[in-house]
Amino acid sequence: MFVRVETDDGLIGWGEASLEGHTEAVVGAYAALRDRFLGFDADRIEDVWQTAYRLGFYRGGPVLMSALSGLDQALWDIKGKRLGVPVHQLLGGQVRDRVAVYAWVGGDRPSDVLDAARVRLQQGFKSVKMNATEDAAWLDSPRSLNGVVQRLSDVQSLGLDAGLDFHGRLHKPMAKQLAMLLEPLRPLFIEEPLLSEHPEAIKQLSLLTRIPIAMGERLYSRWDIKPFLEAACIDILQPDLSHAGGISEVRRMAAMAEAYDVALAPHCPLGPIALASCMQIGLATPNFAIQEMSLGIHYNTDDHDLLAYVKNPEIFDVKDGMVEAFFGSGLGVVVDEEKVRELSRDCPPWRNPAWRGADGYVREW
Repeated sequence: MFVRVETDDGLIGWGEASLEGHTEAVVGAYAALRDRFLGFDADRIEDVWQTAYRLGFYRGGPVLMSALSGLDQALWDIKGKRLGVPVHQLLGGQVRDRVAVYAWVGGDRPSDVLDAARVRLQQGFKSVKMNATEDAAWLDSPRSLNGVVQRLSDVQSLGLDAGLDFHGRLHKPMAKQLAMLLEPLRPLFIEEPLLSEHPEAIKQLSLLTRIPIAMGERLYSRWDIKPFLEAACIDILQPDLSHAGGISEVRRMAAMAEAYDVALAPHCPLGPIALASCMQIGLATPNFAIQEMSLGIHYNTDDHDLLAYVKNPEIFDVKDGMVEAFFGSGLGVVVDEEKVRELSRDCPPWRNPAWRGADGYVREW
């Protein structure tokens, strides 16, 4: 979901508020934002953020924060274009010249990942991520975990580093076992080994494994991440710039994480505007570690892949596992508005799969 904001002097800013599976809810949330901010000064980004967050009375959550994220990104884009500088200059300037990146291999139910990993090597990636498991029962057969170790070993045999996304699919009885099995292989990280609604269980798991624990895509503000930082149970924070209040809030979350020696690796299986926003953060943030890219991710088709919506796709070229800093004004991405409107015409909203186990009970996707 792309957000277009226009000023009365003709500047156009773009943001991304893609909330997977709940697009219509975010569209509805923009009704209140339009009522409040039409005619407002676009340069007052922080005032807009605070007003939208605090004067809505009901705060936080994926829908309201995704809507605010798209607006915030668009305002930073406008600010940079007005001043003729990239957004990272407005965040204090570069602390690095390029951004480390990783891409996905495998699908929702991962099987053979070797061919996909070879493609990523050819594309210039040095790190990848894959789903660890299929859906799983609360207590499943220990044998169901055997293939995870083999897949990770296969990908590592090519010289790639690999993170494993548990995707919140496992409950504590299985997550503890899988972390133990994976530890000798030293994955880059394990992501969402448990759902963020279980902070006490994540704390327990963190004491059982030396693998870096990453999470944060379902945390939407600095207040949401506070208990995890205070519990010292995560190593890599993964807020999503299209869900967690945009550039303004993720910048604050990164600073909080730095104070707890926690790295930042923004979640971004989304589109080019979200990725450009992440790049701006990555270039200007000391504790930034690595950036997710959705290039060729299993959700996408060629017509709707990462680069389909932009006129300057070369800014996302990957070389030696990194993307070079880009210096176009604003977010630096040139949106192909005509193509966006064409592809969005009669486009049905995406829905995540509905999985059930052999007993008929719903399972985490």
